[in-house]
Amino acid sequence: MLKWCRLWIHKNDEKDQRSSSSAADRFCYVPGSYDGSSPYALFITLPGYEGLYFQGVGVNLRSEDFGFEAQDYNDNMIIAAPQLEGWDELSADQTITLTEYLISHYNIDEKSVYLKGMSGGGETGSLVMGKRPDLYAAYLAVSTKWDGDLEVLADAGTPVYMAVGAEDTYYGSEPLRDAYDELYGIYEERGMSGEEIDEILVLDVKDQEYFSSRGYSDQHAGGAAFAYDENVMGWLFDKQRE
Repeated sequence: MLKWCRLWIHKNDEKDQRSSSSAADRFCYVPGSYDGSSPYALFITLPGYEGLYFQGVGVNLRSEDFGFEAQDYNDNMIIAAPQLEGWDELSADQTITLTEYLISHYNIDEKSVYLKGMSGGGETGSLVMGKRPDLYAAYLAVSTKWDGDLEVLADAGTPVYMAVGAEDTYYGSEPLRDAYDELYGIYEERGMSGEEIDEILVLDVKDQEYFSSRGYSDQHAGGAAFAYDENVMGWLFDKQRE
């Protein structure tokens, strides 16, 4: 087992520990119960702009809580929160390489590998879905737009949940609406029923009340609130790759 990955703190630890020098260079959480004898799920969470590497090492652990909240859904899950350098093809390729690396160096249940991307990380995640969607059981795209190849995604049929504010202050909701409509149409052309499509493709557009009730006036920054939404996170972690 690679000891360097047993680095991240548990969600129940004090939040100020996330900014400590001992936590700053840590991107991976391995439950204490992991001993390699049983396969564990894997969740990779890609940060938005505020969590990118040039913002400061470890800031992604303080800018959003998806990796911490994910711990409530599966005790037997390894969680990686890499700091990307951007939201381009390179970052997508690095995410794929990281996923493959963790799968090969840990006992990972390959039917339970999950990806989430928020804002710029969501752009990267969509590129990953346009390259290697077969690696993942499901993808959560949060407060972002879609840059990846939808035909490649449709070939794999990887479930995707798109969550965004109706008036997202950076992207608006139109880019994800358009991606949803295009992907839905691809599936229809391939003979899938509406019921079948709804099982693997969700567009969730929230109004201002959703964000205001959770303490956010800005709908883009409010994408962080989806980490605490059991309907969203539960959907993601309920999926299994066939």
